[in-house]
Amino acid sequence: MDEVFKALADPGRRRLLDSLNARSGQTLRELCTELDMARQSVSKHLAVLEAANLVTTVWRGREKLHYLNAVPINAIADRWINRYDRHRAGALTDLKTALESASMTSHDFVYTTYIKTTPERLWQALTDPAFTKRYWGVELESDWTAGSTVTWKQLGVTMEDPEQVVLEADPPRRLAYTWHTFTPEFAESVGLSGETRAAMAAEPRSTVTFEIEQAGETVKLTIVHGGFPPDSAVRDAVSDGWPELVSSLKTLLETGEPLPAGAGQ
Repeated sequence: MDEVFKALADPGRRRLLDSLNARSGQTLRELCTELDMARQSVSKHLAVLEAANLVTTVWRGREKLHYLNAVPINAIADRWINRYDRHRAGALTDLKTALESASMTSHDFVYTTYIKTTPERLWQALTDPAFTKRYWGVELESDWTAGSTVTWKQLGVTMEDPEQVVLEADPPRRLAYTWHTFTPEFAESVGLSGETRAAMAAEPRSTVTFEIEQAGETVKLTIVHGGFPPDSAVRDAVSDGWPELVSSLKTLLETGEPLPAGAGQ
């Protein structure tokens, strides 16, 4: 947490965060142009922000894209906001909300955390239906090879579709698959209105990618959920869901027990 406060103390780094908050997923060149800063200065600031986990990066071909990451802000909130008057902490709460909200031009949801586990154990937690049911409440059934279908079972509802497929599987480093189908049965089981379900079902099918990297004694997990249109109802839903879900996954791997239902709300 000391690294977070150190990173936020510099006005140049705060300008970088402001720029990424306005338009996430920028390259180094775009950030330099946007802020009228020297490339070397921006690179140094980004290194500090990445070390503090306030910025996460994703390679798209030869381009390295930079995204805001809400995890450290969540940690600050967990440590202090629940103890003290929430009204006096309004500014910090607003910052947390801004970091988790959709950017103006990039619609991908990107989230990074560090877990005290092994890549192999994390891969199992993402692919074993008995494991996913414990922290997610969802059983994902697949042979986890590219092109294979993924069957979702949640709250007594089974969701199967030829377009629910594995896109990439490189254990234990990278996994990508398409998101589930929004059936009427699913909507009823989770309390979605017919209007909301119809809006979600009308959107292009989104894709989630899990990138797993060894990081010292921990494992870095980056989730990229993308393929959303502007004003996506699905993105709004997963933006609220992923932080709590990942917290429960992390807690399960580190302690043996997931978060109690609703603990992240």
